Amino acid sequence: MATPQVTTRILRRLLASGVDTRAERLLARMPPADIAPLFSGLTRDEVATVVDLLFRQRRAARVLRELPSEMLPEIFEAITDERLARVLDRLEIDDLLELVEWIPEERRQTVIDLLPEQSRSELEKADLYPESSAGRVMMTNFVSLDAKMTAEEAIEALRARSDDDESILYLYVVDEMHALRGVVPIRRLVSAPPARMIRDMMIPDPVSVEADTDQEEVAKIVARYDLLAVPVTDVDGRMLGVITVDDVIDVITEEATEDMYHLAGLSEQDRVFTPAHLSIRKRLPWMLVNLGTCFLAAWVVGLFERTLEQVVALAIFMPVVAGMGGNGGTQALTVITRGIALGETEFSSAARAALKELAVGIVIGITTGIVSAGIAYLTVGSPAIGIALFLAMVVTMAVAGLLGAIVPLFLKAIHLDPALGAGVIVTTFTDVFAFFSFLGIATLLLDRMT
Repeated sequence: MATPQVTTRILRRLLASGVDTRAERLLARMPPADIAPLFSGLTRDEVATVVDLLFRQRRAARVLRELPSEMLPEIFEAITDERLARVLDRLEIDDLLELVEWIPEERRQTVIDLLPEQSRSELEKADLYPESSAGRVMMTNFVSLDAKMTAEEAIEALRARSDDDESILYLYVVDEMHALRGVVPIRRLVSAPPARMIRDMMIPDPVSVEADTDQEEVAKIVARYDLLAVPVTDVDGRMLGVITVDDVIDVITEEATEDMYHLAGLSEQDRVFTPAHLSIRKRLPWMLVNLGTCFLAAWVVGLFERTLEQVVALAIFMPVVAGMGGNGGTQALTVITRGIALGETEFSSAARAALKELAVGIVIGITTGIVSAGIAYLTVGSPAIGIALFLAMVVTMAVAGLLGAIVPLFLKAIHLDPALGAGVIVTTFTDVFAFFSFLGIATLLLDRMT
């Protein structure tokens, strides 16, 4: 298949020629996931034309679902309120809820009012659930069975469903109060004798989550039990919806992006196609914080101004200690943050994880310190500078490993995102310890150096 850049050029050429049927055939051959990236290279009028073509093919909703979120407002500008409402009505409630949030506020209520009553009702219910909860990512379309049905009756009920129903991965057994009692995998149903009862083939008390469960916890449950879908219930166990594995993949991607961005001091709203003014507004506060931490490190260096004046060669090796400390802290921070995100690191094992990172830091510090001391001796011919560099490297790497473990664990203990601000904190303290330890030890050995 052609790359998105080549396909965009071809698509624009077809649209410019006025031969919409050829462009329509081109789009018909492409999966929605391959069409979505093309929008970034189209003008507003071209976007409107492409949406019209996709609307004819009843594929506009699926393509919009594949678009990067930050591109949606620009795409929505090229679609009328009536058409946008018709497109959104074809989405599952989880995708509908996400896309509605990107409609400009001045249009949002108008578009919602144009939705059919059932979609509006589902949207209002889903909007009541907490942010990032199972209730906001679940699909309300699922197949429920009675335990007294036979396999043949269940298959007939399944046939009555739409052919393109993506929610049919499991069949859910509910009682007269609609409470979840069991689950029947499709494979087990189709291989069962026609007269076999559903209650005899169902898996009783299946793994489920409540609607207010955090979506990250849902992703862990799906991964832990190798599920293709997980049912969502209310506090009384009544079936509300289903979260499928494709939604879980989206959650994992979203959570991984969030952690990665937080480690870098970025907002999740800052993406590739985010307008420059918004990226500046999101990044500038953290950059000012980083600027403050840099001046803190510079202040520590200023404490040893007289030492640097007497042994200028020390300035050569200051970035070495600070750089190694920063890398060591980031490595430990990444390992611990990932462990927390995957549920591998609990409070009871926090001390063990911190001691392990401390030990790793010490060993790496000794190894890199020996190498650094040798290079320093060969470069400036001063054994005292080599000794100072070795000791500083051990201290800095040990502190970096310890801080890389303790900071995210502490943030988790006080119910804050372990990735939020941890990178800035760890980097600041490792830089301060690096400069203080190296220049402090060098000051103690100043007589030997001069």
